Amino acid sequence: MSKAKIYFHDIGDYLTREQKLKKIADFGSVDGISKANGWQIIEPDKYHDWVNQRDESYYDFIEIGNKKDKATKVLFENYSRGLETARDAWVYNFSIKELTKNIKNMLMFYQTQLKTIKGKSNIKNIKDYIDTNSTKISWSSSLIDNLSRNYYEPFDKKNIANGLYRPFTKESLYYSSFLNHRVGQMPNIFPDSSVENLVICVTGVGTPKEFSTIMTSVIPDIQLIANGQCFPLYLYELPESKSNTKTSLFESDDVQLKPNYGKYHRRDAITDDGVKHFQEYYLTPRPPLQHGEEGERSGGGEAISKQDIFYYIYCLLHSPDYRSKYADNLSKELPRIPLVKAAADFWHFVKAGKELGKLHVGYESAKKYPVKIELPKNVEDKHYHVTKLSYGKIPGKSGHAGLDKTTIKYNPYITITDIPLESQEYIVNGKSALDWVVERYCVSTDKASGIVNDANLWATETENNPKYILEHIQRVITVSVETVKIVNSLPKLVVK
Repeated sequence: MSKAKIYFHDIGDYLTREQKLKKIADFGSVDGISKANGWQIIEPDKYHDWVNQRDESYYDFIEIGNKKDKATKVLFENYSRGLETARDAWVYNFSIKELTKNIKNMLMFYQTQLKTIKGKSNIKNIKDYIDTNSTKISWSSSLIDNLSRNYYEPFDKKNIANGLYRPFTKESLYYSSFLNHRVGQMPNIFPDSSVENLVICVTGVGTPKEFSTIMTSVIPDIQLIANGQCFPLYLYELPESKSNTKTSLFESDDVQLKPNYGKYHRRDAITDDGVKHFQEYYLTPRPPLQHGEEGERSGGGEAISKQDIFYYIYCLLHSPDYRSKYADNLSKELPRIPLVKAAADFWHFVKAGKELGKLHVGYESAKKYPVKIELPKNVEDKHYHVTKLSYGKIPGKSGHAGLDKTTIKYNPYITITDIPLESQEYIVNGKSALDWVVERYCVSTDKASGIVNDANLWATETENNPKYILEHIQRVITVSVETVKIVNSLPKLVVK
């Protein structure tokens, strides 16, 4: 019996539903594809990929992290999924006051559920006893498990922190392993809101969205980047008491406590093996170029720090060459990090990575882009209130093609024009950074719970600036334009 053959026809990318149906109709039948010589015979690779097959050279590079094989040399000792709450409407809010009210109300209702099951024995299915009223509580398997164990934690204002819910969208967050469904390794990265850290968040494995990355200094949500995995600059732990003989997960003789670490030990998340991997290439003299070989050899350069490697990684993950060549690998597994061939290119990536990190982490301090803003003559604080932002419209066109992204209709009083179209080229988590701002900065009502989330309250309560959202738009435009400039100036990716 002969081996089965796989026939494939690529109908094309980025087509509308109507365009796809027309192509199918034009073929008439499967035989129509054969007559047009439209079939491609597929040979699955060793990873069982039929289409979008991986680039084998990817596996020459060091892994960014690996939790399955502890013997593998990796760059990051530990990493985590973004925070998965399973009750976003309850534990995120632009307003600390509203967040506090929502959490207290849910905890009061949770206590009534504890009373309901108290004294009952041999409960086979606790779900038969709980009230699933979505305006009172949002259940998840972890919270139901807490209920079954009669476990309860009272409200604690110390659990209120800043979270990056979506790109360039901070909200107040109730950060609690009790009320957050899956915290993962986040307690080792952000044990509480007092610590300083940076994390590189990348697209999770298996998501249909194209690979992207963003850096943040606050707790990242799991959908900040689709099913995101987060790689930190530092790891934290509580110091072990002298009476506790348990070996610390991060035990090290060279741990140092400094005032800004608070009550925690802090250590670098970049591994010593990772540093050695870079230093052995860039600091070891290399043989001279052979006749006809172009480029620059590494060797004999300056010392490389763990922070240098951290920013090199962040910049490399923005490289259009890297994303294009290894797109199929990145859609199926975590990044692997190549060494660029020339030491000068390595340092270019480090420098550019620091610039990108400063832009993306410190976006609220970016310069306001000089757009044109139409304001009422006698502008007052109330004129800066936003209900829903929207782009302008192109006459005669509909849908996405009909959007004029050089214009934002801020509200009935304010219109922003002269937005540079290059700002739309900075894509993170499937949309432009500016698209995320237009989508998220609004007044929304969660259908299940009825909870209102008003972006204006972040402006007035947290920032004490009614113009915050307007200025935020200008700053994100600057971040976008500058990001595009930096990425477009990166050296061509030539790996060793």
